[in-house]
Amino acid sequence: MLAAFIYGFIFALGLIIPLGAQNIFVFNQGASQKHFYQALPVILTAGLCDTLLILLAVSGVSLIVLEMEWLKIVIYVGGLVFLLYMARLIWRTKAPAADTIAKPLSTKKQVLFAVSVSLLNPHAIIDTVAVIGTTSLNFDGNERIAYTAACIFVSFIWFFFLAIMGKTIHKLNTSGSLINAINKVSAVILLLVAGYIAYQLYLQL
Repeated sequence: MLAAFIYGFIFALGLIIPLGAQNIFVFNQGASQKHFYQALPVILTAGLCDTLLILLAVSGVSLIVLEMEWLKIVIYVGGLVFLLYMARLIWRTKAPAADTIAKPLSTKKQVLFAVSVSLLNPHAIIDTVAVIGTTSLNFDGNERIAYTAACIFVSFIWFFFLAIMGKTIHKLNTSGSLINAINKVSAVILLLVAGYIAYQLYLQL
């Protein structure tokens, strides 16, 4: 069981680290909220959404669903539109200076955006979920449970880490210029991902 847990931990960490809409949003909320505890809604929502996707993947439900070609096309189209929207939103977002009072997102908006970036992400639904689900077939019984638990554990600790990093960087860079630069780079990365999604959609049609 321990080997399965360690494997799942390393495997899930490798999948979640690449920069995406979900990671960027959690990082930004860590930076923009006045107190760290105010970013907990987005952290917990993102973690719970990942938990749902992981459980669907391991149970095999996601793999069955993704065999429907029309559904894959719908996911690609929805994901493409969403990534373009997020890229535009993040590009235009400016981090306030540390000594100014900014109006952060409310708990309700944090939850809604976190659900959106988690469940409308084509990579999370098609690539990550399919990979986790397929890999889980290498384990049975308690080993599969340990593997699943490790993947879920990684999601939560990673989102906590991102929010803490956002808060720390914002405190160190009081003018907010570094966060703004990160936002610009993040927006460009999302546009590149959107371009990749558009190419995948072209291949599906």
